[in-house]
Amino acid sequence: MKLTRQIATALLLGAAPAALAQPLDREDIFDLARDVDRVESLRAVKDLQRFYAQFAQHGMAEEMADLFTDDAEFHWGDQTVVGKAAIARFLQTRIGPRGLAPGAIHTELIEDPLVNLSVDGQTAEGRWMGMTLAGDGSGNTVIEGGIYENDFVLDQGIWKISRLEYFPQYDGNYEDGWRNIGNTELAQFPFHFSVDETGIPIPEPAGNAPPTNATLAGLESRIAALNIEDDVRNLQNAYGYYVDRRMWDDVVDLFARDATVEIAGTGSYTGHEGVRAAMETMGPKGLVRGVFNDHPIFSTLVTVSPDGKEAITRGIALGMLGADGEGAWEFQVFRNRFVMEDGLWKFAELRLFPLLRADYEEGWGAGGIRHLAHGVLPAFAEPHPVTGQAIAIDGFTLSADPENDRPGASLVAAVGADTNDIARYLEAERRLRRSWAYDGVVNVSSAYGYYLDEFEWQALASIFASEGNKHSPFAGFYLGQDRIRAAATAMWGEPPETRPSISFHWRFQPVIHVSHDGRSANLRTRLFQPRTTIIGRDTGDRISDVGFNSGMYPNDQAVLEDGIWRLWSLTIDEHYMLSEFHEGWAAVAPTPPGEGGGQSVLVERLAPDILMTELGRRAEHFRGGTGVTYTWPDILPMWFHYKNPVSGRVPDNYWPDSVPGLDLPEARLVAHGYQMPPNGPQRDGIHIELTPPEANLMKSSEGN
Repeated sequence: MKLTRQIATALLLGAAPAALAQPLDREDIFDLARDVDRVESLRAVKDLQRFYAQFAQHGMAEEMADLFTDDAEFHWGDQTVVGKAAIARFLQTRIGPRGLAPGAIHTELIEDPLVNLSVDGQTAEGRWMGMTLAGDGSGNTVIEGGIYENDFVLDQGIWKISRLEYFPQYDGNYEDGWRNIGNTELAQFPFHFSVDETGIPIPEPAGNAPPTNATLAGLESRIAALNIEDDVRNLQNAYGYYVDRRMWDDVVDLFARDATVEIAGTGSYTGHEGVRAAMETMGPKGLVRGVFNDHPIFSTLVTVSPDGKEAITRGIALGMLGADGEGAWEFQVFRNRFVMEDGLWKFAELRLFPLLRADYEEGWGAGGIRHLAHGVLPAFAEPHPVTGQAIAIDGFTLSADPENDRPGASLVAAVGADTNDIARYLEAERRLRRSWAYDGVVNVSSAYGYYLDEFEWQALASIFASEGNKHSPFAGFYLGQDRIRAAATAMWGEPPETRPSISFHWRFQPVIHVSHDGRSANLRTRLFQPRTTIIGRDTGDRISDVGFNSGMYPNDQAVLEDGIWRLWSLTIDEHYMLSEFHEGWAAVAPTPPGEGGGQSVLVERLAPDILMTELGRRAEHFRGGTGVTYTWPDILPMWFHYKNPVSGRVPDNYWPDSVPGLDLPEARLVAHGYQMPPNGPQRDGIHIELTPPEANLMKSSEGN
């Protein structure tokens, strides 16, 4: 992102409005067009991986193979195939029959993108976390996980996968659980990125931008589509967190007044009262001891309509459910529609399609309790991103018809005549910078998890801003890169060459509020933490220390420092749920009063700059914090950095800044020349206070 010399000079001199209304050179349009192309390219690459995961869920091996170049390489552990046809055969063998065979499930969870575009914008590299949960309906099951390091190429204007390399790290089945690959210690797989590159998803281009026929109005419309995508992705992900906690008042607030909720095989509900009734099919408002209602969201595609008035999301949800000592799995696909109402984006339609529900003890191998009884799946809102063909899912009725072209590419500008003045150019560039920031924050957020998994303390500390801060679990906050690095080393030692066990730190489902100027952001992500180890390491007769943990990073912040996105503050609320795989989350016995608490040994080894015990209510019930410690199946408080994004409803646990920021003024973004990002209803990065009429309309659901 760069300003032309003419514009930079005008700003430096405090140019009057008339000076900013001068005509632009065509070279200025060429520069902006190249910048827009590069942000769209980064997102097209991420969408390829999302399509890959969603096609896999329906056994669509041919469509998966069509995402690749004709001569692509496909490396799966020690197996290698070359060429699109060979890739299709490999995937068909791996996934099974096209469509979903009766009782079968094949869900590939792929998240935590860290994608880097090349300087010339013609290639890209990306890293992802991967985990597959599969069963053939006849009792055979697979659980496996690892890391993807993939290459992408722009081939005649279309992004494709040129090389997929999957590094398996654990596998097993549902009955026995999983173990490290080969039941040996795990080695680190190479990163495609340097430390600084984690915060530079799109590097500065080289040379002059190529000529183009693009107009400023056309570029403004494409930037608007990118901004809409960010707003809608935030709304989709925020909905997920409210559902997890059965915060039904907040869920209802997110919906348009005449919205529809349809749960395939269950029923259809209309209006705010209907939305509330649909939510309560999951249970009453709030969580009590032993109730688990997590629905992590994966591989969400966001499609903006050509006129920019609607958007559609399609993705995968994994239900991890529990109550009254019983646990369950639920695999879902969703397809939701969003509209602008009262100046804010809202849900117009929520459509959920359960694929399979299984009792935790029995698992999904034999088809579960319920499997596709409705026989309906959601259509894709876009054609195939490579072939351009409409996507059909064999054997199922599709809800809604696929679009005929990729929405957003021809979005109609709603900003007036194409006068090509400098003021409009600057505004367009600023808005583009906000979407570029969204991708930069996602990149550095993913980098944190990857470096943490590998005990790379030098790299991990270096992705923080020079005056950033980090929470170490059960201890407190450390301020500055040197202290962050020293704390990690004091707790865990120097990075080993191999590891007997790994707790993977998936950081996804982001809610990212970018500041108006695109230089700072608030970030919320989920912690999804599958654990693996060597069989018999502790017990000798079965796999130990494998399972799922669930937590939250609720108050993270990031800044653009010296042209690189870096973490400013990071807080983890750990853990909302922790269980061994064999027993499951519903079988965890309550911790006796007075046990399960206590500070980390790190407090003695290297005292934090801010102890958790100094945080008062913000650390209440968390281990190492204040008050009585809650351990699953007790319900820890969930904190939010934002008010409801539609109604402005303030959550019970609201912390609008970084955790140290409210008590330590020098730790705040605004003390270092950064804007405070919005923390509730917002337009274009500016927090808005609702007028009384708007507030009354938006809070009409409170009594439901």
